[in-house]
Amino acid sequence: MGKTGRKNKVYSAEFKIGVIMDMREHHLNYNETVRKYWEDSEGRERNYQKRVQAWERIYLEEGAEGLMRKRRGRGSKGKPPKLDKKVEEDLIAENQRLRMEIEYLKKLSALVLAEERENGKKQ
Repeated sequence: MGKTGRKNKVYSAEFKIGVIMDMREHHLNYNETVRKYWEDSEGRERNYQKRVQAWERIYLEEGAEGLMRKRRGRGSKGKPPKLDKKVEEDLIAENQRLRMEIEYLKKLSALVLAEERENGKKQ
């Protein structure tokens, strides 16, 4: 069953950094950290643990700056990076040239095949 009428809480970067720094400084595990910062968790401890775990992973991989970045949606892992305009134009031109070359070779092959058939019938 989905969440209806409930908005996700947005935490500031300062809060996230504070939670992670406090957790690491006082050697708290995820359960202890959740109990300390979310007394009203009411059976949602696992959700908060996953949230803190994700913050810690981001902090370890990217530092405090990583927690300041907005992370929404699926991200850009599947998208190729934008190409420079000149490079994109060159690739389009090369693609068109290669398509024309393929068409030329197909026609040439068809002509050669037709000529061989004609020479075969005459003999």
